[in-house]
Amino acid sequence: MIFRSLVLLVGITAIFATVSHPSYGQSQTEIMPFGPIDDRFTTIRQNSVSTLEADGNSLWMGPGLNAYFEQTGDIFVPQNADSIFNGRGRAFSLSTEGSRIFAGLGFTSSIGGQSVNAAQGYYQSYNHGESWEFISFPMDERPDEQHDCTAESVGPPCDIEFQYGNETYIRTRITVPEQSPPFEVDFYENTLLSVNWASGLLRSTDSGATWERIILPPSFETELNPDQSYQWFSQTPDGEAINRYDPRFDNNLLGFGLLIDDRQRVWVGTAAGINVSENALSAPVDQIEWRRFAFEPENDQSLMSNWIQKIRQQPDTDRIWMTNWRADPDNRDAYGVVFTDDGGQTFSRFLEGVRANDIGFFENDIFVAADNGLYKSSDDGATWNRIEKIISPNSFIKQDARYFAVAATEQNLWVGTSDGIAATGDGGSSWRIIRTDVPLRGGNVYQPNAPDVDAYAYPNPFSPAQHSNIRIKYEMTKTGSATIRIFDFGMNPVKTLQISSVSSTGSYEVIWDGTDEQGRIAADGTYFFTVETPSGNAHGKILLLD
Repeated sequence: MIFRSLVLLVGITAIFATVSHPSYGQSQTEIMPFGPIDDRFTTIRQNSVSTLEADGNSLWMGPGLNAYFEQTGDIFVPQNADSIFNGRGRAFSLSTEGSRIFAGLGFTSSIGGQSVNAAQGYYQSYNHGESWEFISFPMDERPDEQHDCTAESVGPPCDIEFQYGNETYIRTRITVPEQSPPFEVDFYENTLLSVNWASGLLRSTDSGATWERIILPPSFETELNPDQSYQWFSQTPDGEAINRYDPRFDNNLLGFGLLIDDRQRVWVGTAAGINVSENALSAPVDQIEWRRFAFEPENDQSLMSNWIQKIRQQPDTDRIWMTNWRADPDNRDAYGVVFTDDGGQTFSRFLEGVRANDIGFFENDIFVAADNGLYKSSDDGATWNRIEKIISPNSFIKQDARYFAVAATEQNLWVGTSDGIAATGDGGSSWRIIRTDVPLRGGNVYQPNAPDVDAYAYPNPFSPAQHSNIRIKYEMTKTGSATIRIFDFGMNPVKTLQISSVSSTGSYEVIWDGTDEQGRIAADGTYFFTVETPSGNAHGKILLLD
């Protein structure tokens, strides 16, 4: 029956639409690496890193379930986690503590010709990823075939009865994984929590052996208490209103953010506000109590908007930070970040208008990863500075990269972007960058059969509007200078990139933003490049598209 929800959820999920980025033109080609780049066989799965979690000197990341161990400099590849290494799965969410890692897995499904996120399950490791236990995603059983359940069906056996307090209610069956990826996971001792879009909040009190669905308040209530009776709004196809727990009609049942804080309170962010419970970790599901706080247009101490995307606790405080995404149909809300010191009674607002994706803390600084860059505050949010460029001695994060995640190890603040991950131990003055390595010879752990080449360009095909620049990788076996020449299909010269003399051998990269010598974007078509170095020439091909 959850298939009926897909059309009804489109209004809120449309915010996930892909945004094309403008080209940054000639200025991008002026950023050149100063030293050779890494050339590892064991590498991260992809450059777009959406999730980061850190513990001690270990950094875990999604979607590839990779890790970087600072003490050794090694990159971990989960070859014994087949759902991700060989399968279609991706790590949508992560939670770590010591040697224990809990990951929420999803994949991209297709319904009616459209791509949708779907739930796959979970991985759990107790030994730093040496071995993994796969946990299937919990879904409701389908009704017996003898029951003809349709969109008009109301009540058991097509809907499921559940008890809350002294009342019996019904809820919609969730029988397919589409629209239920685990956007956040967390754990405390043997209790696992997973917050999902259509499936809401799930809890296991036995480390994943069994699961329960936890009920959240209706979006028009400020609390959920087992001593009271409640109405959840749902609707039949002919417009009849019914009392049914149904994520298709109530945004507060659509889970997105999750946190278990230091006091074992559970915070659940939805598309309709923030829900806080003092007893959700241990109480029976029919006795769990919630307080709900929402955006109030006339109250400047409320949330900035109702869609709570990420929830983080500032270390050594009771301060809970969260990112707010716009969801108000009347456009009265705003993107930004907020914190509360009093359990949600009041909120302080920051970075209005900035679409923030994550919040992190390192030493005395607060960092916010946003669509348009990385923000830093050294005074508890009173003032913010945007870090405009991340450049390392041998690479850079492109200027139009999106910043998705932040996490702090003991030594560094780490940032996950659409163009790699970066670490700083000095508040952003200097950086180290890790990107996917595909050596010119021998490939990498994900592409061990890649052909040996003298040079290649990526991404290829290349769209200046979408990618902003293309990187051309080549090898310097002798020190000296290099010249990269780009020609159109008729071998007419388009662009020449001159690289000053380098003092170290190894692999290097140069970038091209898709413009000719006059600064005009080159036309669609096939282009050829040559790399001239002291040891000889290399050649390659680029397909340029709008």
